Amino acid sequence: MRILVIEDEKRIAEFVARGLDSAGYAVDSAGDGAAALEMVHAADYDLILLDLMLPDMDGLSVLEKIRAQPTSPPVLILSALGAVDDRVKGLEHGADDYLSKPFSFTELLARVRALLRRGQPLPERLQVGDLVLDCIRRKVTRGGEAIELAPKEFSILEYLMRNSGRALSRMLIVEHVWEMDYDGLTNIVDVYIRHLRAKVDDRWPEKIIHTVRRVGYMVKAGGESGEDLAEETAE
Repeated sequence: MRILVIEDEKRIAEFVARGLDSAGYAVDSAGDGAAALEMVHAADYDLILLDLMLPDMDGLSVLEKIRAQPTSPPVLILSALGAVDDRVKGLEHGADDYLSKPFSFTELLARVRALLRRGQPLPERLQVGDLVLDCIRRKVTRGGEAIELAPKEFSILEYLMRNSGRALSRMLIVEHVWEMDYDGLTNIVDVYIRHLRAKVDDRWPEKIIHTVRRVGYMVKAGGESGEDLAEETAE
């Protein structure tokens, strides 16, 4: 997923870009409206984050030009103008969401994910190696053998399998599955991963759930131990 951040305040732009990059997104930045519009015309973005107070033109004018294209990505406005009238005006001009400054990155990330999910059909069946997850019927099999999972176990496994080959941090897993902030202290993810491994991996020689040192966990086919992949395998 590729995101364009249109923000003239360098400190904010770098803060947002670093956070989104750590969450696994490709991020480009533009410091003014003219540069942003050139980038929009030159590349296909999955989402645009737009500040309204730009040095060369009003952010709403940028939004109108983006919306004038035959196809345009979702736009999330980030603005210090937080009054109700400002939010309504932004949405009426075509924004998909509006977040007032100052904001927490956790909330921003949640809104980014929600916008990226819109209109994107998710596969009904996920498969990694011989592990198969039926998202509709909420059934899991490995090698044709049914595996019973608790609801949270299923949700964690589904999230890992939708991101097969990508290392996911404990923070991302907690925020996605429990929809809460990660406080840096809880070992709840490690506990559930142990439960999943007991059901999904322990009886099979080929392991699918892997630990990535200093990062978190990854689902991928292959591997005998399921432990300690090199940190550089993380995205």
